[in-house]
Amino acid sequence: MQRTLIWDLPTRLFHWTLALSFAGAWLTSDGDQWRAIHVFLGYLMLALVGFRLLWGFAGSHFSRFASFWFGPKEALIYLQQVASGRAQRHVGHNPTGSLAIYILLALAMVVGVTGVLTLGGDEQQGIAAGWASFAQIQTIKKLHDLCATLMLLVVMGHITGVVVESVLHKENLARSMVTGTKLADADTPVAKPHTGVALLMLLLITGFALWWFDYAIDRQLDSQPGQVESVADNNEPRVKFVGRQLPDNAQWRNECGSCHAVFYPALLPARSWQKIMAEQSQHFGTDLGLDASTSAAVLAFMTANAADQHNTEAAFKIEQSIPRDATPLRITETPYWLHKHQEIAAADWASALVKSKSNCAACHSDADKGTFEDAAMQIPGPALTKP
Repeated sequence: MQRTLIWDLPTRLFHWTLALSFAGAWLTSDGDQWRAIHVFLGYLMLALVGFRLLWGFAGSHFSRFASFWFGPKEALIYLQQVASGRAQRHVGHNPTGSLAIYILLALAMVVGVTGVLTLGGDEQQGIAAGWASFAQIQTIKKLHDLCATLMLLVVMGHITGVVVESVLHKENLARSMVTGTKLADADTPVAKPHTGVALLMLLLITGFALWWFDYAIDRQLDSQPGQVESVADNNEPRVKFVGRQLPDNAQWRNECGSCHAVFYPALLPARSWQKIMAEQSQHFGTDLGLDASTSAAVLAFMTANAADQHNTEAAFKIEQSIPRDATPLRITETPYWLHKHQEIAAADWASALVKSKSNCAACHSDADKGTFEDAAMQIPGPALTKP
């Protein structure tokens, strides 16, 4: 036997880049401050899967699907052989490993596609923005999370298999996926390095990363209206974020803003705004004094953009939390608002920078726009008081 090149460079680059992309995407799945990184890695995973599907027909011998086209029955038999310590050594992928590869490719594709759809539905961003409402996207979001978890389990099983087979056959399989070489018979097909393809992959990945983090996240968003810069903790990346641009109305803004901060209609259902306007002569102890024409125009805007329309993630969750027989008149009394703010300390509410639960803009820099995205939220630090 002699040391032979089994895995070409593009296959190895795909393997480790996909592994790092999935690990990074998993670690950045929580928190809007990591969204730019998470989405980038998701798009990268989709591109890598697309490449691997092509390379399964155009790559070197052991990179082609034809060299490891095993069925579930063969994979099960191989597992039984491994358990008995009599498993046959495979220069390329063994039956169980090949099955894991197909499952991982399928799951990665589903995770990527559902991620794009979730981003478009939940955050109204990306290439699928506006394709589905928040209500419609919930099933897709659950599928995304489920497949990501299944993918993690398959990865763990794959790693376990690599360790077991490395011990069983006394060879370092992980190292062979780095060097590309394994001990093989003289008549074993030798892989072509395909260095040019690997360099092209690196160039495309690097170019996409530079475009994404420099242009798409920074320059492009700088030019868009309604920009909100992330106010994440200092030890987290400051990622600029643009929420969905919601309709505005000067008459509504002027009338409501003349007495208090404007609260975007998406924070209450239409029936709440209808009741508020019907009782405007006793609007929390004040007579609004609006004429019929102005009242009708303001009410029309508020009902058209109320929480029932699910224009934002917050609107959807607020509307879903309110019982159908309830008509809250205060945003701070809705179940979702109470749930989201239950852990805020009394000292934060009493801060000179906050003062009131109705001062949404103290923590939400996009409150005036009505989007209330997590990336635009930060509880102010202790207020500085004069000695």
